[in-house]
Formats: sequence, C-alpha cells, structure tokens
Amino acid sequence: MANPITDLPLYERIPRKNKLKRATELVILFLLVSLLIYRLRLIHAHGFVWLLAFFCESWFTFIWILVMNAKWHLFDNITHPDRLKTRIHELPPVDLFVTTADPVLEPPIITVNTVLSLLALDYPANKLACYVSDDGASPIIFYSLVEAIKFAKLWIPFCKKYNIQTRAPFRYFSNKEFETSSDVSSKFQNDILHVKEEYAQLCRKIEAAEKHSDQFEFSKEFSAFSKLDRRNHQSIVKVIWEKKDDLADGVPHLVYVAREKRPQYPHHYKAGAMNALARVSGVMTNSRFMLNVDCDMFANNAQVVLHAMCLLLGSENEREIAYVQCPQHFYGDIKDDDPFGASSLKVLQEYITRGVGGIQGPFYGGSGCFHRRDVIYGLSPNGAMIEGKKYLGNEMQVIGMQEKEGLKEKFGCSTELVNSASQTLLGSHEKLNCPNDISRSLTIATHVADCIYESDTLWGKKIGWLYGSTAEDVLTGLQIHASGWRSAYLTPRRSAFLGCAAFTGPAVMTQQKRWATGLLEILFSKNSPIIATIKGNLKFRQCLSYLYINIWALRSIPELSYVVLPAYCFLTNTYIFPKVSENAFWIPISLVVIYNLISLSEYFHCGFSVKVWWNNQRMSRITATTAWLFGVLSVLLKLLRLSDTVFEITSKDQGGDVTHTNPGQFTFDDSPIFIPGTAIVLMHITALVMWLLGIHSQGQSALGAGLGEVICSSLVLLNFLSFLKGCFGKGSYGIPLSTISKSVALVGFFIYFCRRAS
Repeated sequence: MANPITDLPLYERIPRKNKLKRATELVILFLLVSLLIYRLRLIHAHGFVWLLAFFCESWFTFIWILVMNAKWHLFDNITHPDRLKTRIHELPPVDLFVTTADPVLEPPIITVNTVLSLLALDYPANKLACYVSDDGASPIIFYSLVEAIKFAKLWIPFCKKYNIQTRAPFRYFSNKEFETSSDVSSKFQNDILHVKEEYAQLCRKIEAAEKHSDQFEFSKEFSAFSKLDRRNHQSIVKVIWEKKDDLADGVPHLVYVAREKRPQYPHHYKAGAMNALARVSGVMTNSRFMLNVDCDMFANNAQVVLHAMCLLLGSENEREIAYVQCPQHFYGDIKDDDPFGASSLKVLQEYITRGVGGIQGPFYGGSGCFHRRDVIYGLSPNGAMIEGKKYLGNEMQVIGMQEKEGLKEKFGCSTELVNSASQTLLGSHEKLNCPNDISRSLTIATHVADCIYESDTLWGKKIGWLYGSTAEDVLTGLQIHASGWRSAYLTPRRSAFLGCAAFTGPAVMTQQKRWATGLLEILFSKNSPIIATIKGNLKFRQCLSYLYINIWALRSIPELSYVVLPAYCFLTNTYIFPKVSENAFWIPISLVVIYNLISLSEYFHCGFSVKVWWNNQRMSRITATTAWLFGVLSVLLKLLRLSDTVFEITSKDQGGDVTHTNPGQFTFDDSPIFIPGTAIVLMHITALVMWLLGIHSQGQSALGAGLGEVICSSLVLLNFLSFLKGCFGKGSYGIPLSTISKSVALVGFFIYFCRRAS
C-alpha cells in the first residue's frame, strides 16, 4: 500500500495563466508585420533610407518573435523542503565554490560575508565544504578568511540558536534586524551585542590589513605569498579550517585556492578558476553536488540548499535536472531614481527565465547555481561513455584498468582525481559525509591546481566549465542542454541569494559589454545553439531562447541605425514614417503605445514604479547603442585575429548601500564607450535645429520630415537625456572634453555625409 506521506512530490511545476498577455503580444506582432508590409509596398519610391528602415524593422520583428517564444509558457517551481526527511534518508554532501579575482575591485569584506553566509546555511556542517578561489593570489584575502573563520565559530551557533534569517553579518547589522527581533530576552541582547562587537573588530582588522598591506608579515602560513607576482606564481592551496568530526553541528571545511599562473599558459579567467576548484574539491571532498557563487553574492535564504535538493533529488532516477539556477537579486531597495536600470534584470528573470524554464530550463547565470558534479564531468542523461562502454550513473559498477586509462586522457594524470571522477560518473559515492581529514590531500590538490595540469586533457573542452567565451556560464549551460539535460529555476519566497549591482556608469557599461561580447562569441563558435540543435539534443524553442541573448551585441547595429535615421531625415528633408494624413500613421503610434503599456504592466507586476520602468527603458536604449556596439567590435577583432577578448572585472560595493552625492545622475569617465551616446545627442539636437531653421536640402520638401520624425527624435533625446546633462556636468557626472570633442567630429562627418547624399 502506498504511503501518502512518502509519495508526496518534493517539488511541483505549476503553469501560469497568461492568455491575455499572449493575445497582446500577438497584436504587437501583427502591427510589426503591418509596418513591414507598408514599408515594402513603397520601398521602391524611397530608395536606401526606406531599405535601411525595412532592415531595422525586420530585425525588431525577429527579436519580438524570439521574445514571444521565450515568454509563451511561464512556469513556477514550488519546492517542499519539509518533505525531504520522509523521502531522502541521508542528505548528500555539497561543495560550495566562491570566486574572487581582485582585492581592490572586490573588497575582502564582501568575500568574507559571502563565505560566512554559506558556512552558516541550514544544512549539516559535516556535509558542506567551502572552497574560495582567489585569482588575485592576495595575502589580504587569505588573511581575511583566516580571521573570518574565528568569527564564524561565534556567528554560526548564534544564527542557528536564534534562527537568524539573514546570515551575512553586514546585512543583518545594517538592516538593524536585531532591533526588531521578537526575542527581547536579556540573553539575546547580550549575545547580539557581543557578536556585533566581534564583527566590528573583524572589519577593523581587515581594513587595517588593506591599508598597511605593504607592511604585511610574510611568515609561517603566509610565507607562500612572499614576493608573489599575481600573474606568475605557483599554486597555493591551504586548509583554513578542517572539521575533524562527523557531527552535523559546527563549522564546515574552508579551503583557500590560488591556482598557478604562468605568462606562457592561458588561465581562461573565471572558467579556469572554476575548473581548478572542481579538481581540487574532487580530490578532497568530491561531493555529488556543487554550488557556485560570485564573491558578492551571499546566501540570503538559509534553507536554499534544501530547496535545491528538492529539485535535484525529486526527479525520476535523478536523470532529468542537471543544474538548478537561482535568480540574481540585489540587496538594498532599488531606488526610483536609479539611473542604471538595475531592476531590468529582475523583470527579465521574472518573464524570460521563467518562460525558458517551461522549455528545457533556464540559462546558467554564472552565480547562485547548483550543479551535479557528474554532469560537469560530462555525464549525459543516458549515462557515461568510457572507452566505448556505457555506464549508468545510478548503477553501482566497477571499471577496469583500460577504462581508467581512458579517463586519464580526459581528466589528467592524477590517479586520485581519476579515481574520484570514476566514482562520480558511476554513482558509487561511498561516503555520505565530507571526509574529515582533507589535509592529507593537500599535496595532490596543489598539483591539480597547476596550470600545466590541463594540457592534453578535455578540461574546458568537454569537461568542466568550457573555454572560448567570456560568458563561460552560458556556454557551459548550453553544452549541458545540448547533451539532453534539463535545468530548473529555483525561486523560494525569500530570495535565495543577494548580490551587489553595478553602481556607476563605467561599471555598468563594462559589465554590459562583457556580457554582450561573451554571448556573441558563443554564436560564432562551434558550440553555437544552432549547431547544438542540428547535431545535439537542444530543442528548437530552446535554441531560439539562446539566440535571444546570443545576439544582444548584434542588436546594436539596427538600433543605432534606427536612432540615426530621424536625424538623417531632418538634414536631407526626407521621411521614413507615414504622414498624419495616411491611415498607416497609426501603426507605429499603436506599436509604441501598446508595447510600452505591456512593458509597464510587467514592471508593476514586479513591484516597481513608473519611474523605475522609464529608467530601464532609457537604459536599454543606451546600452544597446554603446556597450553592445563595443561588444560587436571586440568579437569582430577576435574573428579577424587582431586581438583577443578580455574578461573585465567590475567594481563591487564595500558591503553596504552605495551613496552618491547625486544618486539619480549618470556617471561617466573617459572611456570611448560613451562616444556613441554623446554623438547621438549632439547629432539630434543639431539636426532638429537645422531643420527648424530651414537649413536642409530642398530637393524633397513636399515630402520632407514631419510629425513622425519629430516624435521619434524627441523620444531619442529623452532616452539619452543623461548624456545631454553630462555635457554640462562636472566631475564624474560630466562627460570629459575629449569625449565631447570626438563626438563633435563624428557629428560633423555625419552632416557632411548627409549633404553629399542629398
């Protein structure tokens, strides 16, 4: 007889009702097609300008089809961690990966808070091991972690004793959550004051170490950092804390990893760091599951691992879900006057990611993701192929010497790593807890972190995080989906992780350029979603969803062209939009109104205001015509073999809310990335003034620019208002004179071209 308790599912997939939204999206598609038909019927009489407009509008129609495909089926995954005890007799161990690369752009206190939040998770401590990858090989990071583990022995018991929900101390104390606690006992008050003072002392120690890093004493455990060159050094692997018992309470393992770097060997940025962590953890703890987070993405939900296990263990024979992706939310309330559009990611995740979750699963987002180690090692849903033989990961099997030699060719020469990989691929995990003697594996762990170890192996090619793109996360997720796996989207009521949003104009532009560059690299690689659909197991609709993000950079070309067209019309006295006297005039008007209404409704659904929506719409136009344009140029130079793409790190907040003198204003620097936006503003102002003064070609005055072009130009200026203000701003709020000068030169060239064309 079936047990009604044990038969309850660990998670449920619930579809959302969105018939009205689908109908509205179809109306927009109908209007886009109508505009194309109108354009096509008259294109022969208007020449190149209308041909260019037709190309741009065809591209926008294609993008809209991709958006509709991604949003068509929205799903919610409801997890039930309370049912794990009745379904799972023994929780599996989990390795936790934290990556940092620069102690200046990514301050140590941020990494410390992320590590503390992970060590304090509501999960048996003997089943957790935290590995910190420091690609900057900074003694300050190592020192901070050594001091943090001392505080962790106080912080973790405190959190679990009083059921503290916010496990990152800087957020707990900055939110003054303790002041509103229902526990008003004298014992709690004494404990909280003691913990708060200890945390303040920890911060002071780290701050002092940062200020006086030149006076750092490189002795004993710090001797490995003496005279170290961050770009040319040996591997450093140190066990900062080792949990010696098998008890569920206490502090989990904490391991510091600075992989070897040599100028003659490519280090592959974050993907290389993740592969080093996979190998080091493979010979130390070899947990079945792995969680990776960026150094600024702390665990905000103490039960996040339990929620993830519901999805990973709840599928039939565990042969369905390869990884579980959590949304990237940001700490601190997003202000209405936020000029950088940080809330757009939340809206994107709410609709696009949930929609893709109804196809083959969400994209891998690079942080806040739970992986199955066997999938990262190349296991397909049908099992592992080793020397021509198939092994199913859920069967206890033994492989022979010939097969082990085959694994050495894939995983490297380390016998210990090959043995742990074979256990992983065959599902023969003997230990249910993390080993309590990981220090004995230090020598081999240091060896597998060497840069030469990956030579002549499949690391970065078929195994681990894939190389070849600065968007290594999406590339790796794509490869997993192409193997036939699904992924799942985890959105517990309390946000799983919270991170730091880019808070300056240059940081936002750098981040957007990096994303656009990496995604476009994937499109032109052998791992393209199109090839994965033809030769692999990537579903067609999933391929379309990948294309939606892969072509972000390419969108800059039609968007920039369409933005320039109204100014061209003013200078040449031509037109591209229907006249008011034509019925077709209402097609673009209806498009703009309906699209913005549906977009506004999505922001309302996510709890944002009209001002937040407008800032995001404005920022979308800015990034598309600036950062994404430079992404295209980066990939073009790479394809022409003139230069290689570079992984650019964005600066992180020091662990609190960012405050600026003028928080609602855009910030600039002397980067050339701001030239297109500045040129667009100057171009439209110049063209509009010249048109109003009648300084334009008279060849087509009867059919010259009209209301449509004026409306479009006004919308462009509104979207780029930050750049107009920047022309008169000072300091970081002003556009440098060199950028303005280059923009003026571009505008002058454009006017000259328009004069010649007319």
